[in-house]
Order: sequence, then C-alpha cells, then structure tokens
Amino acid sequence: MKDDYLTKILNARVYEVARETPLDDVTNLSRRFNNHISLKREDLQPVFSFKCRGAYNKIAHLSQSAQQKGVITASAGNHAQGVALAAEKLGIHALIVMPKTTPRIKVESVVSYGAQIDLVGNTYDEAYQHACKLALENGMTYVHPYDDKEVIAGQGTIAVEILRQHSGDIYAIFIPVGGGGLIAGMAVYIKQLHPEIKVIGVEPDDAACLYRALEAGERVILDQVGIFADGVAVQQVGEEPFRIAKEHVDEVILVNTDEICAAIKDIFDDTRSVAEPAGALAVAGLKKYVEREKIKDKNLVAIDSGANMNFDRLRHVAERAELGEQREAIIAVTIPERPGSFRDFCEIVGQRGITEFNYRYSDSQSAHVFVGVQLEKGEQEKNELVEKLKKQNYPAIDMTDNEMAKTHVRYMVGGHAQKLENECLYRFEFPERPGALLRFLNKMGHRWNISLFHYRNQGAAYGRILIGVQVPDEEKQNFDVFLHELGYAYWDESDNPAYKLFLGVT
Repeated sequence: MKDDYLTKILNARVYEVARETPLDDVTNLSRRFNNHISLKREDLQPVFSFKCRGAYNKIAHLSQSAQQKGVITASAGNHAQGVALAAEKLGIHALIVMPKTTPRIKVESVVSYGAQIDLVGNTYDEAYQHACKLALENGMTYVHPYDDKEVIAGQGTIAVEILRQHSGDIYAIFIPVGGGGLIAGMAVYIKQLHPEIKVIGVEPDDAACLYRALEAGERVILDQVGIFADGVAVQQVGEEPFRIAKEHVDEVILVNTDEICAAIKDIFDDTRSVAEPAGALAVAGLKKYVEREKIKDKNLVAIDSGANMNFDRLRHVAERAELGEQREAIIAVTIPERPGSFRDFCEIVGQRGITEFNYRYSDSQSAHVFVGVQLEKGEQEKNELVEKLKKQNYPAIDMTDNEMAKTHVRYMVGGHAQKLENECLYRFEFPERPGALLRFLNKMGHRWNISLFHYRNQGAAYGRILIGVQVPDEEKQNFDVFLHELGYAYWDESDNPAYKLFLGVT
C-alpha cells in the first residue's frame, strides 16, 4: 500500500492545470521565531488553492466512458473551483452542487470555468446528499474532496516539490487539516523518503475532526464545527486519510480564531498576500509549536493552502490579529463617575497605547468602560496591568479571551443616558501617535465631565474619537477656547439624528 501511494503520487497528473508553486523564505517570521521558516505558496495556484491538484488527478484518471458521463461534486468553496477548472481543461461536463448560502463570488468563480451550478439547501450536508442522488441517477462520477486515493495522490505532489526545492534538512512540515486529503497525501510521501521529518497537522480548535479521531482511536463525528476557517470546517475526517494519518502524522495542533487572524497578518507582512483563514492555519500551528518546544535554528515549512478570502472578513481579521499575537488586551474597568477620572486611568496605563475605549454615562456613582490596551510583553504584561489597576482601586476584569465580549459587547457599549444635563457631542480627528489621546485628556483637565467616549485605533494616520461632554451654558465660551487651543480637527455632532436616536439623553 505504501509503495502504491508513492507510485500514484509520482505518476499523478496535476501539471496540466496546476503549477509548481514557490517555496518562499519568510524573513520576518524567521527572525521573530529564531528559525528558518519557509512558506509553500499554494495560494498562487490558478484557483488560489491546492485543490486543483487532487481534483484534476482524479478526473484525468477516469475511463473514457466515465468522462463522457460527466462528474459531479458538492462544495461551497475551493474544491468546487478545482473540479470546475479540471473539467473545463479536459472538456468534461461538470455539475457542482452548492448550498444556497454560498457567497456569490464563489458561485461566479465556478460558473466562469463553464461548470453547471445547482444551488440546493442551506448547508453542505444538504448539498452533498443531493449530489450523491444525482450521481446515481445520471451515472456521473462523484469527485470527493478528500476521501479518494487519486485525490490524495494529487495533493501529495506538494510534498514532492518541497523535498526537491528545499536544500537543507527539514525539521518539520506544518499542514492544514480539513477532511485530511492534503495531510494524507503529503505525509505518506514524506515519511517514506524522510521519516525523520515531523509531519504536523493543524486544525481550528472548533473543527478538530482529526485531533479528536486520533484521540479516540477511531473516526468521530463532531456535534458542530466552527465556520470561520470554512475551508476546513469538516465534521468527520475521511476514512482513507484517517488510516494514513494514524501511521504517518506525528501530531495535530489546535489553534483558535485569534491565532489564525494573527497568522494571516504574519503572512501578509512577509508576502503582501492575504491568506484565507484555512490557508493561514499551518503558520498559526507552527508559531504555537515553536513557542511550546523552544526550538531554534531549525528548518520549518508551512503550507499556505489558499487565498480565497471573502473581502468582508478582513475587518474581523484585523480586529482579532493583535489579540492573537498577544499585542492587545481587552479589559473591562470600573472608574468613578467624576471629571478627570478617565485621565487618571490613562496615567495608570502609562505609555501603553490605548487602542479602544467604549463608555457611556450610566449613573452618578461609577462608570463601566471597555478598553483595549497595546502590549509589548504579552500575557505577563497584561496580568501585571490588571493587578496594578486593582491596587489603584479600579476594579478590572480581563476580557481578552471572552468571545462574547470580543465579538459583540465591544460594539454595544452605549445607549441612551437618563438625567444627564448639558451634554454636547463632538467628533475629533488627531494624528495617531503615542500620547495623542493623553494630550487630549490633559488639555481638558478636570473642567468638564466626559459622559460618552468611543475610540478605536484603525491603523490609519489619524485617530477618530466620538466624545460626549457636559458643558453648562456658562462654560460654552471656555469650552470653545479649549477646542481652538487643542489644535485637532473637530465637528459638533450634537444635532446629528443618529445621536438623538441611539445615544442622546432621554
């Protein structure tokens, strides 16, 4: 069986559609982690994913009569594009069954290769059942995304390229895992030629089908899977990939959403390309492994498996990347409701940058605020800051790992305030540099009470603040002088209808 796979991989037909992708050194990541790290750029394939390798190899090896009847598959992503491209190249009819919830950009990409689309159901499972039914009725060949020997062999050609391209002794190769076709094909080839190379799978912690299967000693069906890394959101590892993985995979590492987002940023910093969440899995796992094992000066390879990123996800990735890198802490803090209390809080934070501040007046005693703080030393610095705040009588709770807080609460702090007099609302822009926010607060001093505050560092040249301030009529002239002396661009938003509807005093 082992020799059979070696033969299949070496004889795989992939290069009529796929290209040999580069193995790029990533200098920034290598320097940070004190190892020689290379990235296998499968995001540079024609369909921006490795999936075209296995799909083409499967279809190209079909008999002439099977090819004439056409092929069918169910997929909402990269496999669909791989099958469509392969079928177009070979002049074969292809029917792709996709859930109705599939993003339009992916549907249009498949259509562009000439495949027929059938939108059925709202989930992959519904699409899969329908595709299997049509395959039986029409005598079409179902092209499985991972549980197929020819598909596995096609993906294994990535390992052939890596071992040829890398001139040194490779310590470990990190491979993303969904259904297991990619890691199975690569592992069976690598371990036969270089058993000393560690083959390490990486999965999201909320879609850990191979990890749980290896733990249980048998394939298991996950009750549910997270869909952030949709390219690997699989409930059960394939039967054939699991058989291979049990023998040839050294371990599987689990990573969370924040760590995946940080890895997307790492890849961008080194290559100026944007990996999809599943595409960045291997880098996230590599970083976690290096930190755990404390290895240095080793040759490490990670697979960048795809770049089919939905544009609307970029905001979420940017928000979570700093958390995943432990460069930002999210803290809930209770501060006294009095003029100058926010400035005093910022003095405790010191020279650390405030990345976010959400606050709305609630009562006359205390205020609950949601704040983001930049970190240089990760978790240790975060814990020290929380303890320092508590010692200074600022009750603080670490929210960095609170999923609900990060996903929802940070955008919902606010609402109407009751029994609040003389509130004015202003919007400011100021140069985004260390100390700019504290300078603003020091200028304001204790003269006026802040009743609303929202700020989020967006990585732009200018920071943006929305602030509510209680300014009695007799103080209006002094406040105007303060605005002028401050030197920041500002706009009076007190009459903005959005303020009156959602934030104004009732």
